[in-house]
Amino acid sequence: MERKNLTRPSEFILLGLSSRPEDQKPLFAVFLPIYLITVIGNLLIILAIRSDTRLQTPMYFFLSILSFVDVCYVTVIIPKMLVNFLSETKTISYGECLTQMYFFIAFGNTDSYLLAAMAIDRYVAICNPFHYMAIMNLKRCVLLLVLSFCIPHLHSLLHILLINQLTFCASNVIHHFFCDDQPVLKLSCSSHFVKEITVMTEGLAIIMTPFFCIIISYLRILVTALKIPSATGKRKAFSTCGSHLTVVTLFYGSISYVYFQPLSNYTVKDRIATVVYTILTPMLNPFIYSLRNKDMKQGLMKLRHRVKCQ
Repeated sequence: MERKNLTRPSEFILLGLSSRPEDQKPLFAVFLPIYLITVIGNLLIILAIRSDTRLQTPMYFFLSILSFVDVCYVTVIIPKMLVNFLSETKTISYGECLTQMYFFIAFGNTDSYLLAAMAIDRYVAICNPFHYMAIMNLKRCVLLLVLSFCIPHLHSLLHILLINQLTFCASNVIHHFFCDDQPVLKLSCSSHFVKEITVMTEGLAIIMTPFFCIIISYLRILVTALKIPSATGKRKAFSTCGSHLTVVTLFYGSISYVYFQPLSNYTVKDRIATVVYTILTPMLNPFIYSLRNKDMKQGLMKLRHRVKCQ
């Protein structure tokens, strides 16, 4: 699209993962099953946890909320993406773009805070097993949950307000498959120095706070596990953390690759890396937590049995 002098464009064009017409239907055929698997898989995790009394613990409480947030997270991105695969215009209105960006940032950061809450839960369970239920009581779980939602949503609101102050006078073509922060910033012709400074200060603090909670929790877990005399005890301690560590590695690894670099370096490779934490990680979470967790396997089997009996 030709360049125009605009203060605020009425719409953007999402270029997507590929601009070639012959790629659109195959991409639709790939991402529709991914979306359905993600939604169904995470809903099954929620139903299994809610229907099994043995899974009514803080760990599974946070896992069920994580599954709910993952469903919301992919729903913010994939449905519009699927529509664009089959559409010739591939447009998104200015307001819809900012709304999508708001919920993408909010749910993405909520994921990281929930992962931190789960790491704290594992730390208490392994390092203070006799006081676990007293420490991780309902009041503290609700407090962690409220913080996991409030901080990301306030953080997201700040960034949307800063984006809304920018002037867009360049092309309105977003080289991405959704309204992400970095590609939209590249379209602005006004100074986004304040926005970039905010990203590298407030944004970094918001992202790194849960990450450091996870690191500190696992360092304490490692120290405690190494003090366990038996090899069986060590394996049991580490086995309860394996699924969580796998998800944390996938999530933070791809985010670090995409966002902790200068805006000018944002490339096609970053779009592919974004697919990992926005789409693949939420899809893999149910498999990671169910295949490596005996209690979740039994919970899912019970759920399946109940459905068959009805």
